[in-house]
Amino acid sequence: MSEQTDIRWMEYALALAQRGAKEGEVPVGAVVVKDREAIGEGWNRPIASHDPTAHAEIVAMRQAAQRLGNYRLTGTTLYVSLEPCLMCAGAMVHARVKRLVFGAYDPKRGALNSTAHVFDAQGLNHRIEVVGGVLQQACAERLQAFFRTRRS
Repeated sequence: MSEQTDIRWMEYALALAQRGAKEGEVPVGAVVVKDREAIGEGWNRPIASHDPTAHAEIVAMRQAAQRLGNYRLTGTTLYVSLEPCLMCAGAMVHARVKRLVFGAYDPKRGALNSTAHVFDAQGLNHRIEVVGGVLQQACAERLQAFFRTRRS
């Protein structure tokens, strides 16, 4: 994938994050891409759905799996505006996502670079290529603006 392609899909993930913000959810957006086509998308929905697992990545992977008719998401790239948590990283391994591209780093809950290096764990039966920091500033600013507004 080219850097321009990654930027274009991250911009799409940011637009999805904004939909979450409008619903009062933490603004994180995700899109699953296969063969240059979006096959699943989502934004954080744990509050609205009363589901603690309804993170943007999980919502997008569920939709992609339904569309493919298979829980294995081989050959896919998952774009998400925030570094994934432990739960989402584990789901990506189980789904066999090929590549992950994320925007902002999450110093409190990020499980790939910030608090842990989950994908480097011994014994994993699948490895995911990771690119972090794509549109990092824009992704971080979206989150910061949301929390600034919430605090006031």
